[in-house]
Formats: sequence, structure tokens, C-alpha cells
Amino acid sequence: MSADSSKRQKNFCDKQNFEYPMLSDEGKNVLKSYGVWGTKKMYGREYEGIYRYTYVIDDKGMIEKAYEKVSVKTHAQDILAEL
Repeated sequence: MSADSSKRQKNFCDKQNFEYPMLSDEGKNVLKSYGVWGTKKMYGREYEGIYRYTYVIDDKGMIEKAYEKVSVKTHAQDILAEL
């Protein structure tokens, strides 16, 4: 899920040939409820942004596992290996 607009999500998917649906939460309500939107710091500067967390949600809608330390380069492979 992203705080980007649906149009921006679609452009990303088209450019990357990403064939799975992506969720947009421009109002950040869902992102905040999952605890993935908040203050971040980079180079001494504070700003609001999204944390790179992954939640594995079961077929009943319950969070089965949470990943709070995500390595962008290997994360998809790491989860697939674990599942």
C-alpha cells in the first residue's frame, strides 16, 4: 500500500510491468492504523513518510507475521523462502 495516488500507482505498474494490484491510501488512514506512517529522519532532517514494513495476512484477515526490517533488494525472495 502506498500514499501515492491511484494514477501514480498505475503508472508505476505499467512502467515496471508489475501485474499485481497495488493499493493507494492518499488519506493515509489505513497506513496510520497499521503503524506504517510517521516521522522519519534522513541527513538530520525530519519528515513524514511511510515505513517499509510487510504484513502477511491470513485468509481470515489476521496478521500472521510482521516484517519491520525490510531489505528492498532481497525482501521478496526472503518472504517466498519463508512461506
